[in-house]
Amino acid sequence: MTNLAKLEFAALDLSGDNFLSWVLDAKIHLRANGLGQTIVDENNASPEENAKAMIFLRRHIHEALKSEYVVVDEPLVLWKALGERYDHQKTMTLPRARYEWTHLRFQDYKSVSEYNSAMHRITSLMRLCGENISEEDMLEKTLSTFHASNVLLQQQYRHSSFKKYSELVSCLLLAEQNNELLLKNHQSRPTGSAPLPHFLSW
Repeated sequence: MTNLAKLEFAALDLSGDNFLSWVLDAKIHLRANGLGQTIVDENNASPEENAKAMIFLRRHIHEALKSEYVVVDEPLVLWKALGERYDHQKTMTLPRARYEWTHLRFQDYKSVSEYNSAMHRITSLMRLCGENISEEDMLEKTLSTFHASNVLLQQQYRHSSFKKYSELVSCLLLAEQNNELLLKNHQSRPTGSAPLPHFLSW
């Protein structure tokens, strides 16, 4: 027996833990397929468009949810019902994301990539909850949480007047890569251990 068609994104979990990201994914895919209006109030979607949207939404929700909403045959009705059921996720997610943002420190991460990943995860959660985090916020958060021993480096980056967080991260990644190269060179040949010229080693 062949498997069902692969889902475009993760189905809405029964717990609703992934509701915020599910809403975003569902909206994007419905719009991409010309069905975005089917989940908007007072729309003029055709019966065929509503049916297509309903098929799509039902494919991307947990099996138990399909059973619970089996009598719902309008995408807008299903959309609103799921919203009422899981919208509390914002009130649960936002305080946690704010807490993580408050305690996010560049100096606590082993690599720039790890820090950058945490930064994007936290800010994405906050934005999904409707809280805007600007480029300036991200730049300041990063520069103000350098380790105290790197204060000169921090000042240099501040004087560079970055406008985008991604520009700062690119510089930090390059600096990290160069530093790793210097360390490797030093470890393979510590200071003062350059090989003697051939004519002196005879």
